[in-house]
Amino acid sequence: MAEDQRLDATDQQKRRQVVRAVIAAAVGTSIEWYDFFLYGFAASTIFAELFFPTSDPTTGLLLALGTYFGGFAARPIGAAIFGHYGDRIGRKATLIITLMTMGVATALVGLVPTYAQIGIWGGILLTLLRLLQGISVGGEWGGSVLLATEWGKTRGGRRGFLGSWPQFGVPVGLVLGYLALQVFQPLDPYWGWRIPFLLSIVMAGVGLYIRLGILETPVFTKVLRENKVERVPVRLVIVKNWREIVLSALLRTGQQAPFYIFTVFILTYATRTLGFEASDVYLYVIVAGVVSLLTVPFWGYISDVVGRRRLYIIGAAAMVVWSFVYWPLLDTRVPALVFLAIVAAAPIHDIQYGPQATFIAESFTGRLRYSGASLGYQLASVTAGGPAPLIAVWLYATYESSFAIAVYMAICGLISVAAAFALKDRAHMDYAVEYDETGP
Repeated sequence: MAEDQRLDATDQQKRRQVVRAVIAAAVGTSIEWYDFFLYGFAASTIFAELFFPTSDPTTGLLLALGTYFGGFAARPIGAAIFGHYGDRIGRKATLIITLMTMGVATALVGLVPTYAQIGIWGGILLTLLRLLQGISVGGEWGGSVLLATEWGKTRGGRRGFLGSWPQFGVPVGLVLGYLALQVFQPLDPYWGWRIPFLLSIVMAGVGLYIRLGILETPVFTKVLRENKVERVPVRLVIVKNWREIVLSALLRTGQQAPFYIFTVFILTYATRTLGFEASDVYLYVIVAGVVSLLTVPFWGYISDVVGRRRLYIIGAAAMVVWSFVYWPLLDTRVPALVFLAIVAAAPIHDIQYGPQATFIAESFTGRLRYSGASLGYQLASVTAGGPAPLIAVWLYATYESSFAIAVYMAICGLISVAAAFALKDRAHMDYAVEYDETGP
């Protein structure tokens, strides 16, 4: 009887830790993505005029989005740096560092003088801080996913659902970032846009408080206990699992490139090309973000039922089809149809995004999982997410038609379909046992 009571107490403690880990992962990624998206929205609507004024509006926009791309280019660097420490010193400690780095960098963006005050140095400082943001995000994602999934059952269970909660932080950050700019930007032409950036340091403090109360994951604790910590995990995972890293990056192409077109390029396209008010477009994207709050965890749960690879292929194929529906709806310039296009893009995108974190994390063994998953996930930032708004601007300027952008998005979706077919499905394997010790 006493032993049964101890087992029940242990199970209850673990369930509490699972809940706390999921909350900590979701809150932390929400704050990180608030910071990251806030910069993207400002780059699309404000920074070109404030920091990169030129006689050609398209050139100014491309320069502003170029600093935006810098954050993506830095993300694989952050994945390598924090992946190393995440597999060496643990998930929890590493996540605390990434959160504080992002909070400080974003707050400092709110203090950068404009071009009118210090010339091009404002743009340079902005770019450096964006790089620091990218390094932080590069290390954040992998740790948050492992914090949530490694506290779940090591075999079966609801790992897809648990892994969707760090992804849940993306629409939260999206909604908060848009709302913050809408609320504060009109207050003052100089300080209004800066306030949301300065608030980041307060949000980082809240996230830090939550994360300090979480224990290290059982999977990494087992790695420590069995003395299996690798000296240079990043180098080893590149040698042993280069195929999984490449496929993970390609897997994201049909999700990430369209996402940043749906959320960043749309601001420019809808206002400058379609003639909509920026406030209306903000509202449409906010509604799409609210929809994703429901559909991201829903598709994560469905992946536990039907299988992650199968669901991912369906989602990538749906994105191919949607590419040729989305733009004609926008180009009608009918407010109801534009609203439908922007909002409906969210659940279609989330068919891939909900199960994506767990699908990628399961591709790497425990002692190399932080490094491998982070590298695979963040490499797509250079090949897909970062260039997407720039490519969309160039395609429209060159061909003067949204059809060229639709073709680009469809190609990205087909790449994801192929990568999902090629990436081994390891959902059935024990998450806490080293894969290379048990065979495929």
